[in-house]
Formats: sequence, C-alpha cells, structure tokens
Amino acid sequence: MHRQPNSLDREAIVADAIKEVVSELRMVDVTYYVAFIHLERFANVADIVDSAAELYFQPGTLKLGNGGEVHLDWTGSPKVVLDLELKPSGATVYFTLGMTDKHASVDVNYVSFDEPSPEPEDNTAFLQVALEQARIRKTEGLRMAG
Repeated sequence: MHRQPNSLDREAIVADAIKEVVSELRMVDVTYYVAFIHLERFANVADIVDSAAELYFQPGTLKLGNGGEVHLDWTGSPKVVLDLELKPSGATVYFTLGMTDKHASVDVNYVSFDEPSPEPEDNTAFLQVALEQARIRKTEGLRMAG
C-alpha cells in the first residue's frame, strides 16, 4: 500500500491521543479477545472498545472498524490486532492497533479530511487539533460524575 505523506507524524499523533484508551484495552484479559475474535463476536469487541473510549473521548470518536485478529501460537505471546476508526470533527482515521504483552503499535492506513488542505502538513496539524478537541477534559468528567 502507498503510504500517505506524513504517515509517521500522523501515527505518532494517533498513538499519543489513544494511549490511555490502549491502557484500558490492555486491562481486558487476552482470552476474551481470543474468544470473541475467534468466534467472530465483534459486537463484544466493539463494546470493549466503546467502554474504554468513553472515558477519554466524546461519544462516537473512537470505535471498532471492520474487526480484528489474534496472532497466537505455541511458542510466543499473543498479539491482538484491532481495526479501529477515530473520528474527530472534520477527519476520519482508519488504523490498526496491535497489542502484545509488552508493546502496542499504531499503523495508520488512511486519513480522510472533510475539507483537506493541499498541504499535507496543514492536514496533520488539523488532525492534532481535532483530536485534542475530541478528548474529554478531566474537569468535564468530574462535572458529569458530580
């Protein structure tokens, strides 16, 4: 696949934006991911993603895309790969999140902008701002809980 300009910068932006969500997703026992993905119970995986995302993003910002897969064999640690969509206002990021026992990785497949600039750097800057605006501020969460 041909990578878009600034893919590495955008992957870093996405990885930073979802790091807390990834921590939440990694609290789920890997056997649940193995079972749900193997049995194609992607609605269950979507519920896990939604529950983790709702703590950090506005509703509908981060969701499961087309599914996921598990890499599991007798000699190594499992790797869970989830197809995710990140939709801050004005952009959509299609990416995969890979999680192992010690690491997580983000691979941005495509970024779509509602009103793209001809300059890739401007689009990257827009993405960063849009993701910051889509986040739930700590004070918002406190107000909602009170």
